[in-house]
Amino acid sequence: MAEGDYIIHREDGPTRGRYVIHLAPGAEAEMTYRKAADGPMIIDHTGVPPAYEGRGIASKLVNAAIADARKEGFKITPLCSYVVAQFRRHPEWGDLRA
Repeated sequence: MAEGDYIIHREDGPTRGRYVIHLAPGAEAEMTYRKAADGPMIIDHTGVPPAYEGRGIASKLVNAAIADARKEGFKITPLCSYVVAQFRRHPEWGDLRA
C-alpha cells in the first residue's frame, strides 16, 4: 500500500463501532465510538501505532466520521482529545457537534 492510499472501514455494532485502517499485518489505526438509537456518535478514542504517527492517518479517520455525519444526518460528541482538537481546528464542523 502506497503512502496515503489508506482504506477506511467502518465497523458498526448495536451500541459501539469503530473506523479502522489496516496498515500492515498486526498493525491498525482505529477511532472508536459509542452510540445510542437516534443519538450522537460519541467518539471516545483514536489510536495510531507509533511507527505510523505523523502521516495524517488519525485525521483521515476523523474526516471519514465527518463525511458520514454529513451524509447520514447524525451529530458527533467528541470525547477523545484528538477529535476535540480537530473540532477546534475546523469551525466549519460546528454544525455537526452534539
